[in-house]
Amino acid sequence: MPDSATTSTSDQNQFPKLSLPATTDPPSDTNPPIQKTWLIFGATGHIGQSIVRSALTHGDLVCAVGQTYKTTLASMLNLLPDPTSTDQRSRFLPLLCDVRLRNTVATAISTCLDHFATIDIIANCSGYGVIGAFEDQDEHEIRNQFETNFMGTLNIIQLSLPYFRERGEGRYIIFSSTSGAQGVPGLAPYCATKYAVEGLIESMLYEVDGFGVRVTLVEPGHVRRDDVAAGGSPPPTTTTMTGKGQKQQQQQTKRPSPLKHQLSTTSNPSSTATPPPPSLPPYTHFLILKPSPPYATPDSPSKHAQRLVQWYGGTNQPTSVLKASELVWQLGHCSYPPLRLLLGSYAVESIRERLKSVIEEIEDWKWLHYPAVAGWGDGEGDEEDDHEEDGDGEEGGDAVEEEGGIEKEGKGNAGGGGEDVVMMDEG
Repeated sequence: MPDSATTSTSDQNQFPKLSLPATTDPPSDTNPPIQKTWLIFGATGHIGQSIVRSALTHGDLVCAVGQTYKTTLASMLNLLPDPTSTDQRSRFLPLLCDVRLRNTVATAISTCLDHFATIDIIANCSGYGVIGAFEDQDEHEIRNQFETNFMGTLNIIQLSLPYFRERGEGRYIIFSSTSGAQGVPGLAPYCATKYAVEGLIESMLYEVDGFGVRVTLVEPGHVRRDDVAAGGSPPPTTTTMTGKGQKQQQQQTKRPSPLKHQLSTTSNPSSTATPPPPSLPPYTHFLILKPSPPYATPDSPSKHAQRLVQWYGGTNQPTSVLKASELVWQLGHCSYPPLRLLLGSYAVESIRERLKSVIEEIEDWKWLHYPAVAGWGDGEGDEEDDHEEDGDGEEGGDAVEEEGGIEKEGKGNAGGGGEDVVMMDEG
């Protein structure tokens, strides 16, 4: 097997000239990529498929893990950029597991190590969400989203971390979402799972950095399917879940997207791409729940996410999955990976606005936690109060005592000036 991941001219033309910031030291002439081994969970999903193809096209070794009971090993050969290529088949290992079950995750990790002898990068693209009002979602669906999105991520990391730690290096690429940075009406439990993943990774980062283990959260925006065969995909069919678990089908008409984006393709990429397996659901990893009467009005906020995915369909999203997967491949090979990688203008703009609103709210209320500015609120009689405060503190002014590192405020018989609300923090 070659020591470096080389790319043919035709393959180079398939990928856009888009690169991570220079601060990450991405693959380049001065930092040539070395062949690495990827273990990709959720490899049969929307983004997972494209990452598998990108890594194989660049010459890496790939262990692609599909979903038990929903994928077959034979169908996973469709993930190969060229299913007839003997070289690509030799660098590709398809597996099946259920990330909710620790024993199947452990088996996938050990099988990959037995086959390729090493693992350099573990990417988790698995996950799903239910679109519908929080009140309408039953306990089973809520728990299943947590078991898949959060516990699945936790299982993958806990079972593989000892290998990375003992080896002294390793890299995790964990797919979160813009829903892990902001609340989205109609996706409350899904957002909760992604918030949990974000908290887990951001906390874990400090614990494993000393072992040479790097972790990155990938937060994609709305990603379209531009890795399908020429002619695009047919109008998607909405999968609607009823209260009894039955499914209804509703044809959705494609609409052109008015959005422009940095990651938008400038040419038709389908001429060189391999069609995804036919089992790929119409709205990637989302199921749409039939709303109850209180939430069934056309303008119900809980239907926001449903309106969004149905309007986008499968091909109108502003962000290219081909270019996104190329950046993820660079993320696996760069020298200094970031904690977060936002993919797409929607991700950047929506998360930035969310953080801006948080900062504005902090500024609006920070006065509750800081002493008032000297002289603020002084009125008539303040001069007399100042003389009274020169006493022993039994009368006039505030008596503040410190006990156990926590400052407490006791109010005296203050007169004159306005009363300040001061809440002292610990420390």
